[in-house]
Amino acid sequence: MAMIEILPPRLSKPDRDDLERALALVERDSLASKLSRTLGGRVAWIGNRLPSGAKRAVAVATEGALKAALRMAVGTLRPQAKTNKKPGIASERWHKAAAAASGAIGGAFGFAALAVELPVSTTILLRSIADIARSEGEDLSAPEGLLSCLEVFALGDEPGESAIEGGYFAARAMLAESVNESARYLLRAGLSGETAPVVVRLVSQIAARFGVAVSEKVAAQAVPIVGAVGGAAINAAFADHFQNLARGHFIIRRLERRYGADLVQEECRRLTTLKKPV
Repeated sequence: MAMIEILPPRLSKPDRDDLERALALVERDSLASKLSRTLGGRVAWIGNRLPSGAKRAVAVATEGALKAALRMAVGTLRPQAKTNKKPGIASERWHKAAAAASGAIGGAFGFAALAVELPVSTTILLRSIADIARSEGEDLSAPEGLLSCLEVFALGDEPGESAIEGGYFAARAMLAESVNESARYLLRAGLSGETAPVVVRLVSQIAARFGVAVSEKVAAQAVPIVGAVGGAAINAAFADHFQNLARGHFIIRRLERRYGADLVQEECRRLTTLKKPV
């Protein structure tokens, strides 16, 4: 009797199109390039223009902002609510407008406002990321789904690089163990688990990468010509950057749940190869 070969599932045409779109979103222009365009090309390599003391202050503020955002997020853990919202629909405009409003503070008062403005804008942005996650079918009642939202803040410091060759997937691989350990701990401990060493370590890992983007934003807001209006525009570009990363990230996670991570990465390699010039 002839053996029947069972072939692995392949992505459907709509899902391949979604994956190609997701790769474009996680590999797009750097935040520094976006901020430079926002300021009319007047800023070239803005992240490196902060003095060392300011960079240390940014690092402290960034970690504090992520802890505050995580505290808010963990406090909302509850069973997934039934919703009629269709996949792909999220309130991105509202969150971007709110982030822009908070950015006006940074533009008007500069570096002195960082400790006030950053936790506000980070929390607004996390809510937007969670909204995008939910629209792509992520279960935010599970700690793993919630931490995948926080993970987005670590995905944006090497944009423009291939997702396969050291960008997006490398960042996820670096965080995978800490994300899994933290998810297991939060599942047991709930809100009280946010100060556990394993969760603190994860936040520190994410903060180290998110701090690069925050430094670029702060440097842009420190340009003398910026003011409140420019600060709002900078925060809108900042929000747009991470919303795009989130959309790409959660499309990929949706496809991984459907087809498995190995098959999705294999398809990513194929698409990346096809894009390379011969």
